[in-house]
Amino acid sequence: MKYKHLLFDMDNTLYPASSDMDKGITRRMLECVAEYFDCSIEEAQVRRAQGIVHFSTTLEWLRSEGMTDFEWFLRHVHPDNEADELLPQPKLREFLLSLDYPMSILTNAPHEHSDRVLEKLGVADLFDAVTDIRDANFYGKPYPDAYFAALKKAGTTIEETLFLDDMQKYTDGWVALGGTAVLIGSPNGKPLAPDARPMIEARKANKGLPEGKTIRLASIYELPELLNKLENEN
Repeated sequence: MKYKHLLFDMDNTLYPASSDMDKGITRRMLECVAEYFDCSIEEAQVRRAQGIVHFSTTLEWLRSEGMTDFEWFLRHVHPDNEADELLPQPKLREFLLSLDYPMSILTNAPHEHSDRVLEKLGVADLFDAVTDIRDANFYGKPYPDAYFAALKKAGTTIEETLFLDDMQKYTDGWVALGGTAVLIGSPNGKPLAPDARPMIEARKANKGLPEGKTIRLASIYELPELLNKLENEN
């Protein structure tokens, strides 16, 4: 099948998961958890690990625990200087241009984070649209509305779009809607619990139609070979 659009996750997909930015984001999330529950970082880590398998994001989990100041959380997790943690990716721009596909971004971060990251990477002008956590009313991937918001912004459909992400629970959500997803790298985080609300909503949104499929790649730089293969399939 020939796909007509590429929908990318951003963090740990456009750049390696080993980046200091990933460590920084995780550390600052745990600081928010520790402050909200008035506990140690160690306890925050345990609480988050137990809760996150039922929710789309740390923010949604905290929301379920009664937190209402979402903007405080986003400001702390994504400070103005966060892009300093991200190393340049000198091959990325040329690579994305070589794909010759319309492309957009779907991120569970806020737009100010995506603006900083895409600018630092030098690729902001290559994406037709960016869909962030606010566009999904703070319920991000793998909720169906997050994917549908991204598809609407890009003017495409799930059948025509190849979705790439480094987290299994987010590719699982896309696949549950009938789409084809590319799971990037390893490790890919824990899948959501079967009774997690995002997956229940995804299955309902698919109305009993067959699920899609997941394809694994070590990095996005293996994408051209995959696209060529998919285009030549019957």
